[in-house]
Amino acid sequence: MENISVFLDRMKSLLGSEFDAFLEYYNSGKVFRGIRVNTLKCSCEKLKSIIGFELKSTPFCKEGFYLPEEIVSIGNNPLHHAGAFYVQEPSAASAVEMLGVKEGDKVLDLCAAPGGKSTQIASKLNGKGFLWSNEIVKSRANILLSNIERMGIKNAVVSSCRPDILCEKLGGYFDKILVDAPCSGEGMFRKNSEAQSEWSVEHVKSCAQRQLNILNSAKYALKGGGELVYSTCTFSYEENEGVITEFLEQNPEFSVVDSGVIFGRPTLEYARRIFPMDGGEGHFAVKLRKDADTVSVPDIKREACKIPDFVYEFYDNSFKDETLRGNLEIIGKNIYAGFYIPDTRGLNILRKGVLIGEIKKNRVEPAHHIFMTLNKESCNRAVDLDINGKEIKNFLHGEEIEVSPSLKGYTVVCVNGITTGFGKASGGRLKNKYPKGLRTL
Repeated sequence: MENISVFLDRMKSLLGSEFDAFLEYYNSGKVFRGIRVNTLKCSCEKLKSIIGFELKSTPFCKEGFYLPEEIVSIGNNPLHHAGAFYVQEPSAASAVEMLGVKEGDKVLDLCAAPGGKSTQIASKLNGKGFLWSNEIVKSRANILLSNIERMGIKNAVVSSCRPDILCEKLGGYFDKILVDAPCSGEGMFRKNSEAQSEWSVEHVKSCAQRQLNILNSAKYALKGGGELVYSTCTFSYEENEGVITEFLEQNPEFSVVDSGVIFGRPTLEYARRIFPMDGGEGHFAVKLRKDADTVSVPDIKREACKIPDFVYEFYDNSFKDETLRGNLEIIGKNIYAGFYIPDTRGLNILRKGVLIGEIKKNRVEPAHHIFMTLNKESCNRAVDLDINGKEIKNFLHGEEIEVSPSLKGYTVVCVNGITTGFGKASGGRLKNKYPKGLRTL
């Protein structure tokens, strides 16, 4: 195809003597696939011991591993349903690693769907501080929300808002911002034919302009002294060094800083480029610091909300977690465990905190999210199934399973100790409450 010929000519100009090595990878038909362990729910050591195949580390983050070529349909693995890992192209983990998230940070992921980088940020926050994940496209924002739930994240806001509106309203609020900008996707060509067919030099240039616009929105939401990582999964100079060079010229209060990583190869002094020769499909990332002082928007204290006694009775009958219990609020008919954040009016919030359940007359219909955020010990009743047993496969298929007759009420279902969903136990049977849209065929 003519457009691919043009793309390869540009890559030859970019890579010089390394173009032949790139071309060898490009034509090999083999792509890098990986998973990243979700340390909110599972340690790397535990996953290695139960997943059933060998995991080889990637150079991009200590929780990242290559998937063996022979492993297929990894999304059907019970541990994936449990949120023990996220399927992620290996080099995609590089941007969050460069961001340097610390526990307690307030972090904005501005272009967040489908959620790989957001859930990586949440793992690093470890339940402290909070994450704001935004995706302008509503359908993609719903996929993002589903992944936030699956990975058991408590301290997140999910929104579907234009970056300029969001960042203006949240001026100076965030310690760290990730802008994983929509791009021409050259690093995805080997596994995405659609990205190839859509590519053109004109598309590259239009992406670069959009990326610069997004960065010029993001800058307002970053506090003075805060840090921002800009990343793409493309190789083009225009969308990477070109965008950053122009942004720095327009915004002298920002500077490129050393993120301390050694993977990939340097460009713009401290920025990093990753090519297939470096162990991943392709990524660019650079860390910027904002030197100017800014005034941050304040958090808004929630108005007092009377919680009916039957809500507390449901909660105490099902859970032991006192932190969530102390932050309950009711919005419409839904019960949430929320937290203090700035005024969110006009920002199209899909979720703030943990969805506990829905009020139906004088009872609570629990939500999948609450069970996924808690560990086995934080629930009053639990069924623990083996990853290789037929019971977990039946449960994920939506079937009732046999349980101890002593169990009665809402019960968390685990796979090898990792929470996966819930059901309602009665008479030695567990009525399946696993969401229909997530069930295996």
